[in-house]
Amino acid sequence: MLMPKRTKYRKPHRLSYEGKTKGNKELAFGEYGLMAKEGGYVSAKQIEAARIAMTRYMKRGGKVWINIFPQLARTQKPLETRQGTGKGDVKEWVAVVKEGRIMFEVANVSEEIAREALRLASHKLSVKTKFVKKEDSEVKNED
Repeated sequence: MLMPKRTKYRKPHRLSYEGKTKGNKELAFGEYGLMAKEGGYVSAKQIEAARIAMTRYMKRGGKVWINIFPQLARTQKPLETRQGTGKGDVKEWVAVVKEGRIMFEVANVSEEIAREALRLASHKLSVKTKFVKKEDSEVKNED
């Protein structure tokens, strides 16, 4: 499971996923990618499930890049606990994903295989996504 080796603070404040992403809007490594159409939190379990779904469908054919990392700790208090007595214990690690962020990239496979692999991965994630190609991201840069 993905999680940071060490953090400055054990229990950080909640980060906002509103607005558009500042970086990582274009495909950097692969030919095809999965772009977030909305903001949200993606947990480490969801990232791992998406990675497994993609690699199993592509078998040994393609290469996968994961461009998000769960670096925000989410906390939760136990059930039936009174309020107060501090912040709850760390429950899971999540990645903050904003609209327009490229989350996964794929290369060395045909477009049909890449499209289906990324579709399977998108069903594992908690945000709406869109399939993008290398040509699509280059056209947007020229405008």
